[in-house]
Amino acid sequence: MQAIEITSYGAPDVLRLAERPAPVAGAGELLIRVTASGVNRPDVLQRLGLYPVPPGASDIPGLEVAGVIEQGDAAELSMAGFKLGDRVCALVAGGGYAQWCVAPIGQCLPVPNGLNDIQAASLPETFFTVWSNLMDRGRLAAGETVLIQGGTSGIGVTAIQLAKAMGARVLATAGSDEKCAACLALGADAAINYKTLDFQTEIDRLTQGQGVDVILDIVAGSYVAREVQSLREDGRLVIIALQGGVKCEFNAGLVLRRRLTLTGSTLRPRPVAFKAEIAQACLKTVWPLLASGKIKPVIHSVFAAADAARAHALMESNQHIGKIVLTWEKA
Repeated sequence: MQAIEITSYGAPDVLRLAERPAPVAGAGELLIRVTASGVNRPDVLQRLGLYPVPPGASDIPGLEVAGVIEQGDAAELSMAGFKLGDRVCALVAGGGYAQWCVAPIGQCLPVPNGLNDIQAASLPETFFTVWSNLMDRGRLAAGETVLIQGGTSGIGVTAIQLAKAMGARVLATAGSDEKCAACLALGADAAINYKTLDFQTEIDRLTQGQGVDVILDIVAGSYVAREVQSLREDGRLVIIALQGGVKCEFNAGLVLRRRLTLTGSTLRPRPVAFKAEIAQACLKTVWPLLASGKIKPVIHSVFAAADAARAHALMESNQHIGKIVLTWEKA
């Protein structure tokens, strides 16, 4: 099969189209003929040598795919409600940038009604991540106010729509007026251009000094101190990426006095059973919203798989709004 390899750590041009043996599905796995592969920030970090591959996972990058089931145990397929030839999307721990990919059956979901494979390939990594962190760890409830940092990232466009669908008031940050407008179009109640405004000051204004209940943070670093200041009593800060660095200082007294929760997670190394639980929660709650059009995939660009380097360069430019997807039709 054809696959995209990381030939060495470095710039996007280290990604090369190569020949690899096609994988074979083992117990509890499906073999998917991949039509589209989602591109995510962890793929860039892996290419740079900053995100080690978990033990046992493929060294081929790519954490989400969509395609057709070509192999799997008949009994396991039946128990999961699948059959050969079904269109599915899946979360994987690696191996997504390839024409064939194996995925744990518990991490596979049917393509939502009305969506094509390119749209479906944009779903698993961001929706699993947002559900796990915003709904489970962040305990976001209807009527609460949430701040989404990086509202036009793949995580951001997902989080804005999901939080709004769950009945929350949604504030978002973005790096330009155009991106702020995109956040509002997705349902955010307010959008803050962090390059021209201080988000802490704006949150104070927008909440009449009360602060927000939940913050979903992809920045960390120096943002944490201001985020702690911006949480109301019993507020929750959930850190899921470290684009601003790993070190921070914050007022620990506020954590005590306001009974704040600071938490975070990484999804890739978690066990299959954990991810399967998220998959079932998404299937029950989120997939009907996608099928009805209440929540929509936001696709910024689609590249032929052979142009994976261009896709990574676009992601690193931070000019995109929504997801970047590779297609194998012309690889």
